[in-house]
This record gives sequence, structure tokens and C-alpha cells, in this order.
Amino acid sequence: MSIFGSRQRTRVLALANQKGGVGKTTTAINLGTALAAVGERVLIIDLDPQGNASTGLGVDQRPISTFDVLSGHATIMQAMVPTPNVPRLSIVPATIDLMSFEREASTAGGRHYRLRDQSTSYVLIDCPPSLNLLTVNALAAADAVLVPLQCEFFALEGLAQLLNTVDEIKVRLNPKLQIHGVVLTMYDTRTSLSDQVVDDVRRVLGEKVYTTVIPRNVRVAESPSHGKPVLLYDYRCLGSQAYIQLASEVIERERRMRAA
Repeated sequence: MSIFGSRQRTRVLALANQKGGVGKTTTAINLGTALAAVGERVLIIDLDPQGNASTGLGVDQRPISTFDVLSGHATIMQAMVPTPNVPRLSIVPATIDLMSFEREASTAGGRHYRLRDQSTSYVLIDCPPSLNLLTVNALAAADAVLVPLQCEFFALEGLAQLLNTVDEIKVRLNPKLQIHGVVLTMYDTRTSLSDQVVDDVRRVLGEKVYTTVIPRNVRVAESPSHGKPVLLYDYRCLGSQAYIQLASEVIERERRMRAA
């Protein structure tokens, strides 16, 4: 039995992009909240040493963290804590100790599988903004990768590097790994560049790109400082409504992938 009771199958989605500032953590927090709001039990694993997903969900006390899980000193069950504001949403918080994981694990066997061996629940993994050992562990553990992609000029250039890494992980460590989808973030209706990026990414990746586009929205940017997902901070804003739509797309895509 999984830690979430009678779920027939665990699903692990890694939110990854080696570039910083593209909306990985924001998407993890708000997609997780939207999924929980429709009845899913969701666990976020904060794998970024900055711990922004933990802070953004109002979790400040972190006696056991993802470092302890990866180091084999604790299980996910021991490390996970409920978020204070969102029922059915828990998190394994991160601390700055994660920065030392790569150094300590460099000589240990099975260093790419530390997270996979611990993942016993339905999780969203918030990866750090680099293709380091932490991200490799996430990709080795995941069923699929969800890629937040900022609507900027060099978007496709960075994406190509990530897709190459996913292909390498499939060959070396995790043959089942798939691209779940690409979500375009920080879309600015005032610029033609955003429209051009959306068109270019859809032309290259086709159905891999979610229909939902996350707009640049001040309420989304403000909400982490209050320790709340934007869906709780301002449910009616454009950012909240976009993440609700994204959650619906993710659920529908999950159904199709499981049926395939």
C-alpha cells in the first residue's frame, strides 16, 4: 500500500529546467495546490537547496529534510510535513545542507538512485536550476518530466540541453522516463516576443506543449512572500485560473498516458 492509501499507481513528476527563473518552483507550488484542490493527495519534494518551495508553502521548521532522505538517514514518510494552508498537500522540505549532497555522494554506490529508492508516493519534485546530481536523482526517480519554459528569446536553446539530458537518463538510468509536457510561463500579452516564443515552441514540440499558458502576473509573484500559493492568495487572478487549467490538463494527460 502507498502512503496515500489505495492509489493504484504512484506517479512521480520531476519539474526540471537547468535555467533559473523559469517558474519551476512557482509551478510546483501552484500545480500541487490545484491538484490537491480537486481531491488528489500530493507530495512536493523540495530538491533545491534554496528551499523556496518550502518557504512558499509556509513551511519554515525543517528538522528533517530532503538531505536526510537522500543521505539515507530518514524516509520520505519521516520527512514529509503537511502544509499549513492546503489540505491533501504535503512537502518534504529542503535545507542548505543539500549543497553538500553531491560531494558526499560522489564516492557512494547507487548515487543516482537515492531518491528513486525512497519515492513511495505520488510526488512533484522541484528540481534545482542545474543538471547536477540532485536533478539526475529526480530524473532517475520520475515517471515523467514537466518542463516550465519561460517565454524569452533563448527558451528553445536551453530546452534542447534538457531534452538531451532526458535522453541520456533514459539510456543509462531510467528507461521509462517520458516528457510529460512543456508549460510556457511568464507570458506577457504586451510583447510580440511572447507570442513568437509560443509559436516557435509549439512548432518544434507540437502536442508536448500544454495548451495552458501561465501569464506574467503580479499576484503570482507576491504570493510566496506570504507563504501561500497564489490560489489561496488571490483565487480570481489570472495566474490562479491558469494553474487550475494546467492541473486539469495534467490530469487528462495522466489518464491518456496510463491508458497507453
